[in-house]
Amino acid sequence: MKTTIKWGIIGLGRIAHKFAEDLLLVKNCTLEAVASRDLKKAESFSKQYNATTFYNSYEALFKNTLVDIVYIATPNNSHKLYTVLALEHKKAVLCEKPFAINKKQVYSMIEASKNNNTFLMEAMWSRFIPSIKKIKTSIDSGEIGEVKYINADFSFKANTSIQRIYDKELGGGSLLDIGIYPVFLAYLLLGIPTKINANAHYYKSGADSQLAMLFNYKNAQAILFSSFNSTSKRVAKISGTLGEIIINNPWNETNSFTIQKNNEEASLISLPTVGKGFSHEIVECANCLLENNIESATWSHQNSLDLITLLDAVREKINLTYEEDL
Repeated sequence: MKTTIKWGIIGLGRIAHKFAEDLLLVKNCTLEAVASRDLKKAESFSKQYNATTFYNSYEALFKNTLVDIVYIATPNNSHKLYTVLALEHKKAVLCEKPFAINKKQVYSMIEASKNNNTFLMEAMWSRFIPSIKKIKTSIDSGEIGEVKYINADFSFKANTSIQRIYDKELGGGSLLDIGIYPVFLAYLLLGIPTKINANAHYYKSGADSQLAMLFNYKNAQAILFSSFNSTSKRVAKISGTLGEIIINNPWNETNSFTIQKNNEEASLISLPTVGKGFSHEIVECANCLLENNIESATWSHQNSLDLITLLDAVREKINLTYEEDL
């Protein structure tokens, strides 16, 4: 029986470095191969994180018979292409969020997973960190009563020399890059809203630089925000009929949160992540592969479809389209 999961990584930018650092912390996982269009970059990355092999071709990595699963960290606009190609090579895939540009692409990726009977998951790493898992369990059990209000943002002053931030051809913009996190939190805790309102500011490219969203539910509301124009504390608040949960900053990768029940003293809950926090989704993928599952029960194909449906709906409200929508 296979006990060690061998990983490949394509797209060796900033997020891939953080992922590789955490991969080293997971006992039953090793880094088998990495790939970049720049061979020297691939070689350097390989040495830094003890990969066995490096390539200047993504497809060469997909053909490596020792690789069990590929982490795809390429620009947003290429997620669908490389996910489907990897799955067709019978490689399991953990694809960085956003899963793809739109729902049509996500459907294609999931179909490729099913047709090839091969594991696929969106790298929504926040779903797997201990604090978020505990918050979800606490709310589902009614610890703060019925949730009535969520407030969450993700904002930082971006370096606009970084092309992926603003370039529509790469799937740039605040919504797909960072706004996906507040949308994810509202979806995780409240599900699909009955109505969405949104307004945005834009770069000259047409990609959104700043975005405010209001999700309306039958008995609740969520106010969500993302921006590359300013910096926020990234503290999220969840208010219920019996109390409030405050997720400490940065909320999407937090080590702690506070529960304040009505008329009671606040309780601080500390649940440290292992490493940066990517380790928890890595463990989930490894377990799914060892159990021969093609999707995660914690963040399923349907969850990814629901999330991209919400992102598409927000984009419709702010008239933001990409070439892939045509």
